[in-house]
Amino acid sequence: MAGHSKWKQIKRKKAVTDSRRASSWTKVIREITIAAKFGGGDPGGNPRLRTAIDAAKAVNMPAENIDRAVKKGTGELEGGNLEEVAYEGYGPGGAALFIEGTTDNPHRTVADIRHAMSRNGGNLGATNSVAWMFTRKGQLYLDATGLSEEATLEAALEAGAEDFTREGDQFILSTSPAAFHAVQDALRARGVAIQESELAMVPQNTVKVEGADAESLLKLIEALEDLDDVSKVFSNFDIDSEMAEAAG
Repeated sequence: MAGHSKWKQIKRKKAVTDSRRASSWTKVIREITIAAKFGGGDPGGNPRLRTAIDAAKAVNMPAENIDRAVKKGTGELEGGNLEEVAYEGYGPGGAALFIEGTTDNPHRTVADIRHAMSRNGGNLGATNSVAWMFTRKGQLYLDATGLSEEATLEAALEAGAEDFTREGDQFILSTSPAAFHAVQDALRARGVAIQESELAMVPQNTVKVEGADAESLLKLIEALEDLDDVSKVFSNFDIDSEMAEAAG
């Protein structure tokens, strides 16, 4: 199991605290604001905003918070002076890291990321130093419990998914960015529940990371994701199931 999807499984098994939920809300609100800023406030005509609102509902964010974030993005309310940033680098074991964020102060953000990297065995790289190792894909996560793998695979392929894998207790479907929402709609029409969906940077190849390097890498990714300005961290690491279970 590898990279971003493996890390998501580990996070699900960790204890959830109020502070982590607050951090999650901050990130989702920022994504809604950015999506509305660049694509308008109508989720029907703005796929990115629709995805962000779906994510907000998945973490039980109140409707008034969502509406306020949209209005900040469209300029109806103050506070929408955010910009998107991306950083690249390497972590322990040679794993590539692609870090996405939203910020109102890029100088603060890069300083915070550099600090987290230096404390946890990572280092920042130049632009395009690792981006070429990843491809932008839609990712859908389904709870595999009680689902027939054969029937779900058939539904996924008919809906237009490009790839279908099982990792632990999840089915993970990959789509092109253009087909992302169409595949979701088709699956829901067939009664298939989607736990989570996102546009992700999927690694083309993976790097095996073991032992102390794997432990340090997971600590680094967690430290980066704990930063309010960091939205998501993608990596091409591959660790064994025993290490993932221990981390979770």
